[in-house]
Amino acid sequence: MKVYTKTGDKGRTSLVGGERVSKDDPRVNAYGNVDELISHIALLRADAFGEPYHDNLRRIQANLMLVAAHLASDETTSQKLKPFDNLEIEFLELQIDEMTAKLPEQSAFILPERPRVAAECHIARTVCRRAERASISIMREPRLEIAVKYLNRLSDYLYVYARYLSMVNGVGDDFWYQ
Repeated sequence: MKVYTKTGDKGRTSLVGGERVSKDDPRVNAYGNVDELISHIALLRADAFGEPYHDNLRRIQANLMLVAAHLASDETTSQKLKPFDNLEIEFLELQIDEMTAKLPEQSAFILPERPRVAAECHIARTVCRRAERASISIMREPRLEIAVKYLNRLSDYLYVYARYLSMVNGVGDDFWYQ
């Protein structure tokens, strides 16, 4: 099977189900941002190997693939997809609470810094926020609300995980005081 199809050469692409849309369609933008996030999580996953909570990252990537599939589908084609499970949001919340309980209190905004794995986590967090904002523009369908909620909670998770990675690597928080 060839990787290239030439069907996108004129600025159009297919959504799940085959509908052809412009590559600057809000749906394409939303799932494209999630795709980028999946790649940033891959980099984080590679560099966080051996760190606590590393095993969560593959699970997150798999959930993001499902989020992207839902964003790329319409009401009809989405019925063929596995529904997004609210338990995955609860899982992130539990992990956030567990890590937060081990962190020192936050007294100001934090400037992202070393170690590299924590910086990568912050980059993934900001891409996640962008994916969330892009997804909100197509959230007309109630089934997409849970996907947006997942992205919102994931950005919180990535923020806490970055702080946690800094702490366990002996760096701590770089507080920004004005």
